[in-house]
Amino acid sequence: MTFEQVDRYLLSKHGASFDYPFDENVRVYRVCNKMFALIVDKSPLKINLKCDPIYALELRSLYNSIQAGYHMNKKHWNTIEIGGDVDDELLLELFDHSYELILLGLTKNQKEGIL
Repeated sequence: MTFEQVDRYLLSKHGASFDYPFDENVRVYRVCNKMFALIVDKSPLKINLKCDPIYALELRSLYNSIQAGYHMNKKHWNTIEIGGDVDDELLLELFDHSYELILLGLTKNQKEGIL
């Protein structure tokens, strides 16, 4: 999966936007100003995704390409090396999981504004 494919998929989510709050290399994807993904467009391509803490530990034990979130809360974030042992189908599921975790934390008004 390429940076462009990842970018297109993440921005297809309702209410998704991006910015560069840290530097010109780290693209942060948000919904209602809450981060659900961070990516750097360099090789190897890596992405940070929010994850349920128990599921995060399970994924890290199963896949070499999934590590505790780099520069993030290691309990709630994973860093995934794209192109490693995580196939594109699971990667898309993890994108969705991260986005859905953020949606769960939104207020009713915020959800109505984006859905």
